[in-house]
Amino acid sequence: MFRRTFWFSTGVAAGVWATTKVNRKLRQLTPESLAVSAANKALETGHRLKDRAVGFALDVRDNMARREAELGEALGIDAGADRELPPPRRLAAIENHNHPKYVDGSTYPTYSYNRNEDH
Repeated sequence: MFRRTFWFSTGVAAGVWATTKVNRKLRQLTPESLAVSAANKALETGHRLKDRAVGFALDVRDNMARREAELGEALGIDAGADRELPPPRRLAAIENHNHPKYVDGSTYPTYSYNRNEDH
């Protein structure tokens, strides 16, 4: 009698354990659960890639500055920040300084945009 009770309770425990294990696995395989786990893995991968890309960009910037300084020293170029920028080379597109009317340095005439003056 005792052996039968023992094996019966062992069978019940094994059945409960197997049922919970199967139900847990079935919940993991639902479409919603799969979508959530895929999204979480994608986010983790994205964060890792972003961290690597930022680190790479910082390394490139540091090495670029170092190489620029080396080239500046080798060529004798002073790349100080206190230098002024050269004046612009081009004239404004609407000013025609080559027109003979304005060669003497006079300014352009000013026009009134009041339409009622002509009437």
